[in-house]
Order: sequence, then C-alpha cells, then structure tokens
Amino acid sequence: METHAHLDMIKREVKDVVQDARQAGVTKIITIGIDLESFQKNLAYAERFSNVYTAVGFHPHESKKMKEGELFLLEKMVTHPKNVAIGEIGLDYYYKHSSPEAQSQAFQKQIDLANKYDLPIIIHDRDAHQETANILTEKAQGKKVVLHCFSGNISLAKWCVEQGFYFGIGGVVTFKNALELTRVVKEIPLNRILLETDSPFLTPHPFRGKPNEPKYIPYIAEKIAQLKGKTVEEVAQITTENAQYFFKI
Repeated sequence: METHAHLDMIKREVKDVVQDARQAGVTKIITIGIDLESFQKNLAYAERFSNVYTAVGFHPHESKKMKEGELFLLEKMVTHPKNVAIGEIGLDYYYKHSSPEAQSQAFQKQIDLANKYDLPIIIHDRDAHQETANILTEKAQGKKVVLHCFSGNISLAKWCVEQGFYFGIGGVVTFKNALELTRVVKEIPLNRILLETDSPFLTPHPFRGKPNEPKYIPYIAEKIAQLKGKTVEEVAQITTENAQYFFKI
C-alpha cells in the first residue's frame, strides 16, 4: 500500500497514475493534502477512485494560512468518509516558510482535531526533532502516529518505538548516502513500517531525477527486504497489514 503520495502534484493524468500503481501491485493509495486547495483536489480523487483515500492537514509550510476560518473548513473535510487521517502536520525548521510560532500553533490545534475525531496523525518533522517530540508527548499520548519520511537518528527511532509510533519509509532509503536511515530501518521492527513514496518527490533509485509515483513502492519494499533479511513478499504483506490497521482501511 502507498501511504503517502501527493496525487494533486503529479503532472500526469491521475487515472494513469492509479492504473500504473495497480499494475505494479500497489492496490491502495493515500493522497495527502497540505492546504485547502489540495484538500479539495485530493478528496475529489478519493471520491472518483475506489482505491484512493486521503488525509487532510495544513503542512508546516502552510501553517500561516490556518486561521479560524480555515480550521473550520478543515474540520468539515475531516469527516469525509474517505478521509483516513490528519496530516501531514508538524514542524519544519529547515525552510521556515511559516514562523515556528505559527507552525507550533497549527500543529497543536490539528492534533486536537485528530483527538476529537479519533484519527491517526501523519507527522512532518524536519530539523525540529526535539520540539516535535515535546508536542507529541504533551498532546498525542495513545494516538496512532506515523513519522513521515523519518529523518531522525537511532536514538530518536528507539524513542519512537517506545511510544508506539510508526515510521514512513520511502525512496530515501534507496539513496547511497542514506547511511543513518538504513541503520534505522535495520533496527526498527518491521511491524512499525509503512511504505510511502511522497510522490512526486524523493524518487527511489534507479529512477532518481524523474518524478516519483506510487508505482515505485516495490523498489522501496525491495530495499527494506534487503536490509531486514526478509523476502519482498514478507515486507509487502506485513507493511500492508500495518497500513490497514493504522488507517482502518
């Protein structure tokens, strides 16, 4: 299963993207929103395709857009029957397209929304590991949490395992310079891993330089299988079961 794509950002016909993914064995796709415009597009895709689901949430870059009116509209979309999570939400101190204060406020309000509707949370955390951990400790105890495109070290990974969190592992794990991530993947339990592409970004080897798509999920599964000493079939089965449990689909 593809647990993190941005179908609204892929520059191809969505029906072709979905069909190619299905032919590659990727039977379900969760497409992720970042702001109100993308929420609407992705919800339309989820309504159009039976195997497409969505998650809605203001990306940290877009946190400055999330005023009370936008939060009200977000809450209306949260209750859509094809919406399976709140995300991606969190903190990004690398680019800081929104101020740290705006990011923190939006992050916490959206966790409150996830708590209200008993939905899992998809986390974006870049260069803000400690602050993200602090907010999750305070606001998300007992919640289903996945760290999308996990970028922390072994120490943070072990803490996340202790908290019961999941790890979104994508194309970065196939990069030659992803030494820390490969160590993390070897260390964490397979039953805490969700497969994702972050399409159209972070295309796995050997397709780097091309736009990413859900059809490349098998290449990520192959790398994880290699690192874990498992078969690709085992990785596919267990990560699919993880995703079905996590998102209730």
